[in-house]
Amino acid sequence: MRLLLMSDTHLPRRARALPEELLARVPEADAVFHAGDWVDTATLDLLESRARRLIGVYGNNDGPGLRSRLPEEAYAELGGVRFAVVHETGPAKGRERRCADRYPDADVLVFGHSHIPWDTTADNGLRLLNPGSPTDRRRQPYCTYMTAEVRGTRLAGVQLHRLPPRVPPRTPDRR
Repeated sequence: MRLLLMSDTHLPRRARALPEELLARVPEADAVFHAGDWVDTATLDLLESRARRLIGVYGNNDGPGLRSRLPEEAYAELGGVRFAVVHETGPAKGRERRCADRYPDADVLVFGHSHIPWDTTADNGLRLLNPGSPTDRRRQPYCTYMTAEVRGTRLAGVQLHRLPPRVPPRTPDRR
């Protein structure tokens, strides 16, 4: 089972559209995760129309339109792997312990907010994944998303994908 993980798309504020590389992977995935901060409902509509299964939550930058359609936390079991999805997990220090306590029944927690990729495992075995942002490079030199697979009853093949830098739109010469 193929998974696609993203968060913090912030459209259309941080970019005009999702990167083509990411969009091309959406229909190939058995499940697409979005860990919040969509900002516009058009991105939700687009992913709902293209994804086989979409598992998403709202983030702190999402307004009433998205909050009425998405939960604050989402849960799914895929191939025997129990997933939880949330936007914010608090400060990096102590994150694994805090999340292990908060999500004791999950095998994997997908989260966002920082725009910084994260892949660690808590003492209880909870895997914490932040795919970063495919449209905003806040505090890092590249935009990112993740792919993974459920093989048997395990999460495997987690891969961070770095996107090429966006080229800003050309502005006309002012003479």
